[in-house]
Amino acid sequence: MTWDFDEPLPEPVARARALAPIIEAAAEETERERKVAASVMKALHERRMFRLLLPRSLDGEELAPVTFVRVVEEIARADASTAWCLSQNSGCSMMAGYVPPEAAREIWGPPDAVLAWGAQGGDGYAQVTDGGYRVTGTWSFASGSRRATWLGAHCPIVERDGTRRMGKSGGPEVRTMLFPVSQVVMKDIWHVIGLRGTGSDAYTVTDLFVPETHAGIRDEPEHRRHTSPLYCYPTSSLYASSFAGLALGIARPVLDAFIALATDKSPRGSKGALRENAVIQSQVAQAEAQWRSARAFLYGSVSDVWRSIQATGAELTLEQRMLIRLASTWAIHQARGVVDTVYAAAGSTAIFQSQPFERRFRDMHAVTQQVQGRAAHFETVGQFVLGLDADSPFV
Repeated sequence: MTWDFDEPLPEPVARARALAPIIEAAAEETERERKVAASVMKALHERRMFRLLLPRSLDGEELAPVTFVRVVEEIARADASTAWCLSQNSGCSMMAGYVPPEAAREIWGPPDAVLAWGAQGGDGYAQVTDGGYRVTGTWSFASGSRRATWLGAHCPIVERDGTRRMGKSGGPEVRTMLFPVSQVVMKDIWHVIGLRGTGSDAYTVTDLFVPETHAGIRDEPEHRRHTSPLYCYPTSSLYASSFAGLALGIARPVLDAFIALATDKSPRGSKGALRENAVIQSQVAQAEAQWRSARAFLYGSVSDVWRSIQATGAELTLEQRMLIRLASTWAIHQARGVVDTVYAAAGSTAIFQSQPFERRFRDMHAVTQQVQGRAAHFETVGQFVLGLDADSPFV
């Protein structure tokens, strides 16, 4: 038995669902090669999946965040690594709203354009020079970089005299430098337990010139060049909500596969099928409740915030950002709980690579180890709810 109240699907979600057979067929190749399979990338580009969050002026779709999260969830049901790259690289593409039109057309003009970037490096910086910056440093966790056409680097700005430029918040000003992938030295570091297909490698540049036009500041209204409500939605909130959708997308097929297994499997020493066991019955019911309630909280929160943005055209309030962070973190952890319960209940069946449990179990636990899955986010939100100062760069 299944309950599906999502029909009819929004067109972009239906487009994503139609890709499932291609993505699933190449999932082992994606994992083995540690990059999204070429056949999958071709299909994603043909279905405009990497253009969902680009401005319409760049032949993008300016998709509502709530619909984008559903797209990511749908792709994750087929393969988590593919969904992770789509989520990460699409979030990067929102940078198109913060650079001059001519730079945006250079980067995202080609139909196979993909921008990737890594976490801000401890040693990275951009020094002011004539017409732009000289960039040096190493950045890691660049998901999708093996299929990217351009890379970015978040850099504190160093003035000509060696002093750090300070931003309006009182901390160092950080700009995102954009440059072709051909100009970097890649480092193969992505040997991991899960999300192997994301190819989240590191890269280094040394004294690389980046023109002023290719250096932008994200998520600050005065630097935004597009009036679409989409670009009022901060990338931190976009990443949080889309990766939460991804976690839910991992958990759903695991739960469905177990329900099918419980109908047929009779554990050794048992007189009946798994589904006749009272403990299993209770676990399945609670897992359904976990998944559905977490999903409802996530989509309800993102939808409420999006309606507010559309009505006011204003930036997200701190309260709205906290709501997105709470709903996203909760969804990720509830999805992990569902996967853990089902993996244990499936017994030895779950450990075989031929079964639909093993890779998704590893992928799910890789998701919760990433910054969006940190349990510390609950502390941050709790501080806010209790009227305390909540100091976190990830809200």
